[in-house]
Amino acid sequence: MTRAPVIRTWLIRTGTAAAGGVAMWASFPPRNLWFFGVVSLGLLYAALAVDRTGVRMGTWCGFVWGAAFWLPLLPWIGVYVGPLPWVALSIVLALYLALFGAIATLTMRLGVAPLWFALCWVTVEWARSSFPFGGFPWGATAFGQVDSPLTSVAALGGVPGLSFVVALTGAGVAAVVILAITRPPAMRMRLSGAVAALLVGPIAAAAMWPSVHAANTPADRPGSTLTIAAIQGNVPRLGLDFNSQRRAVLDNHVAETLRLADAIRAGTQPRPDVVLWPENASDIDPLDNSDAAEEITAASRAVGAPILVGTLIDNADGRPTNTVLVWDGANGPIGRYDKHIVQPFGEYLPWRSFFRHFSSYADKAGNFRAGTGSTALTVPVAGADGAVRVGVSTCWEVAFDRSARSAVDAGAQFLYVPTNNATFGRTQMTYQQLAMSQIRAVEHGRAVAVAATSGISAIVAPDGHVTSRTEFFAPGTLVSTIPLHVNRTLATRAGAIPQAVLVALTVIGFLVALVRRIKLGEHVRAETSGDEPLTTAASTGSSGEQT
Repeated sequence: MTRAPVIRTWLIRTGTAAAGGVAMWASFPPRNLWFFGVVSLGLLYAALAVDRTGVRMGTWCGFVWGAAFWLPLLPWIGVYVGPLPWVALSIVLALYLALFGAIATLTMRLGVAPLWFALCWVTVEWARSSFPFGGFPWGATAFGQVDSPLTSVAALGGVPGLSFVVALTGAGVAAVVILAITRPPAMRMRLSGAVAALLVGPIAAAAMWPSVHAANTPADRPGSTLTIAAIQGNVPRLGLDFNSQRRAVLDNHVAETLRLADAIRAGTQPRPDVVLWPENASDIDPLDNSDAAEEITAASRAVGAPILVGTLIDNADGRPTNTVLVWDGANGPIGRYDKHIVQPFGEYLPWRSFFRHFSSYADKAGNFRAGTGSTALTVPVAGADGAVRVGVSTCWEVAFDRSARSAVDAGAQFLYVPTNNATFGRTQMTYQQLAMSQIRAVEHGRAVAVAATSGISAIVAPDGHVTSRTEFFAPGTLVSTIPLHVNRTLATRAGAIPQAVLVALTVIGFLVALVRRIKLGEHVRAETSGDEPLTTAASTGSSGEQT
């Protein structure tokens, strides 16, 4: 038998999987071609589904898809530290897709293949977002859907729910096309299942659309709006040493805040109820440096509003925290949030002695400790019943479902994402992170304010659209009146339960498929050897017991 058909099939499947990975990359910012997310998973489904792909080929197709997606998505990781971390991380993440290919290939044989494909997809996304070192949720399928008509599903099932319906829709489309071409036996039954899978996402999105867009309107009660100002002071230089010039970043943010104060006095800007500074806006600890404290106090007094100050605090145990301080012009620091989810390989380095062999940057990684307590801060303001609850997700945290959800559960009326992206230059990283804030807005029905040291800062409405934004590496101020909400979406109330259910169904399905595969193998081996299958022999044995 010639090997030509085998090689041709291998090339077709590999090319289809690679095209799918690149298509998923195209759905992410700054391109925002959301429909390619559906196309991508349709292509991967086809690579796995046509002619019953074997598990080894499914594993390979998953890996190829993963490499074709992660490599173009993450080059910003190596912009200042070289290509090794970028390539290594991309390959590790592609291994999760290899796992997906293996379990999906097996589980899809249970019938209603698009459903099992989508279940396996969301399960592997959960695994990647959880393990190891707290996981890597960056690149979740949902984050490529900011302009999609499916986005409102996030208010129903959160990020996992949105990823699920994108996968289900893509697989449903592919299944319909495959059935139309191949016209197998029992086509009507198979086609109805594929069409049903295709329609789940659009129907769910249409059902949630009214409530998502209604969140843009403030509640009809006093204190239902808040005027905020997001300050982007800029940094003196790009790269890992953005803060090497003492107090330069702080001075920039104070200066931009004082410009806002001038505009308030001139009547060209309204007085904000609260001012939001970015992560690391004070590049020196204001609790330990009186000159920094005096500058922040003066800025707060000038605008007549408290400032949420991103800074690094040197703690008594020798381990710093990435902190947001509520700073009042009259009373100084009156509230504090320490970042809960610290970033591995940035804010701390697991296995430092091991990674030191591969990169000299290992010793530059921090040794931050995670914070505890509430993820929502109480900020005194003139309106809103005298105080407002602000949910904080600092930079990396916005990628994690539990960060924003716990803040809203703690009473957050809007979400605040302080971030410092100066260490990633003008790369697509900032756009990818902004997309996460847009999806979080829809997921929880809250306005989101993104304050970045060097860009891009933005105000996001509860329906996920950006109402205003700054540009890269230029000082700027965004003043906006946003709606405040206390109600919770279905996604917020359900929490992690929908994801847990989807993962549990996948595990059950995989185990059933695995048992069936083992039994089929026994049957084939028995027929080959001329004996009865083990299960048949056992059931008809004289003892009547199954072995």
